[in-house]
Amino acid sequence: MVIDIAVILVALIVSVVIVWYFFAPRKAAQASREGALQTAHIVVKGGYTPAEIDVEAGSPVRLQFDRQEDGECSSHVVFSDLGIDQTLPPFTTTDVEFTPNKPGDLPYACGMNMLHGMVHVLPKGAKAKA
Repeated sequence: MVIDIAVILVALIVSVVIVWYFFAPRKAAQASREGALQTAHIVVKGGYTPAEIDVEAGSPVRLQFDRQEDGECSSHVVFSDLGIDQTLPPFTTTDVEFTPNKPGDLPYACGMNMLHGMVHVLPKGAKAKA
C-alpha cells in the first residue's frame, strides 16, 4: 500500500515537471544595442536558444544564428512573413538582417518547420515584457 502511494506520487511529480518544461511561458531575451543596430545571438542546436527575442520597431536587427550541429532540419531558417530563407552552414555563425517597421510578432522556423522561434517587435520606446 505504501509503495503504491509512493509510485503514484512520483508519477504525479514527474508529470507536473514534464508539463511545466514543455508548456510554461518563456521569457523573451532582449536584443542588445550597438548604436541603432539591435543584435541577438541565437544558438541552433536541437532548437533555438533563446527561442524568443524582443526588438524595437524602426531599427535594424541582426540575428546571429550560431549553428552547432549538422542535421538537415536546422540547415535553413525561414522568416515567411519577411520572405527570408537563409541557409545556415553547420558549425558557423550566420547573420540574418532586417528592419521591422511595425510592432507585432515575426515567427521563424527551420526549413522543415519543426524548430520554431519568435521575434517580438515592440513599439518604439516600449519596454520589454517582464
